[in-house]
Amino acid sequence: MQRWRGLEDIPQDWGRSVVTIGSYDGVHRGHQLIVRHAVDRARALGVPSVVVTFDPHPSEVVRPGSHPPLLAAHHRRAELMAELGVDAVLVLPFTSEFSKLSPADFVVKVLVDKLHAKAVVEGPNFRFGHKAAGDVAFLVEQGTVYDFEVDVVDLYVTGEAGDGKPFSSTLTRRLVAEGDVCGAREILGRPHRVEGVVVRGAQRGRELGFPTANVETLPHTAIPADGVYAGYLHAQGEQMPAAVSVGTNPQFDGTERTVEAYAIDRVGLDLYGLHVAVDFLSFVRGQAKFDSLEALLETMAEDVKKCREIIAVDEQD
Repeated sequence: MQRWRGLEDIPQDWGRSVVTIGSYDGVHRGHQLIVRHAVDRARALGVPSVVVTFDPHPSEVVRPGSHPPLLAAHHRRAELMAELGVDAVLVLPFTSEFSKLSPADFVVKVLVDKLHAKAVVEGPNFRFGHKAAGDVAFLVEQGTVYDFEVDVVDLYVTGEAGDGKPFSSTLTRRLVAEGDVCGAREILGRPHRVEGVVVRGAQRGRELGFPTANVETLPHTAIPADGVYAGYLHAQGEQMPAAVSVGTNPQFDGTERTVEAYAIDRVGLDLYGLHVAVDFLSFVRGQAKFDSLEALLETMAEDVKKCREIIAVDEQD
């Protein structure tokens, strides 16, 4: 899959293509439906498929300080798009100047002049251009002028986690923030993941017999509510069952919120300085401060036992 940053990265000899545009944060099941439709449409037409997305998130430019917690970093989104069969991902730097492009100019500069769109695939609520003035109806009108078709794909509807609402990144962020990682997984179609570099912490986990990887998460990451979770630690191409702690470590009067993963039953791991990923499977318990170190150790041992059980079930599914 080709990856481009900015319109100037697009090959000059690029031909017709099928395009879909959006932030696509999380690449949840609704996004997957749209992207798969674009990929299938492209194959039927004998042309490549292109996903157009933005960096930073448009809200950060339009309303500074309002950047939403991100469900997936751009490199992760690209990986997920590649798995769906996308031929190219174009990341457009979203600047103040770019935000002022009218819907008509966006169509010409991006879809017509650069990507030579033969078809555009979007969800029914798609908006684009200055002040989000462009919609699907306008896109259809432009298609008649510039010779591209527009396919509108209805999104899935969630189950219990979303109370019948369409899948959305906003809903997923709320569920993650509440610690409902099972509900988030229902929407994403996979466990919620955070990534970052392993840094040195206070090393109390090592002293207590539960050495953890202290993950310095990427900026704007959507981090689950404080507590203990069953999950997986991904490092050096390996997926390891893990007990994951999110919080400020109140037992030792901590103030900084951290994500720490204990690779269950692994001895001698040295992950300092490595980029790792943590998947969240299920919430185990909330953050707590215990009356004694012995009570803490007993609870941690019980946490690991519960995590083993949850992961064993997950691996059987």
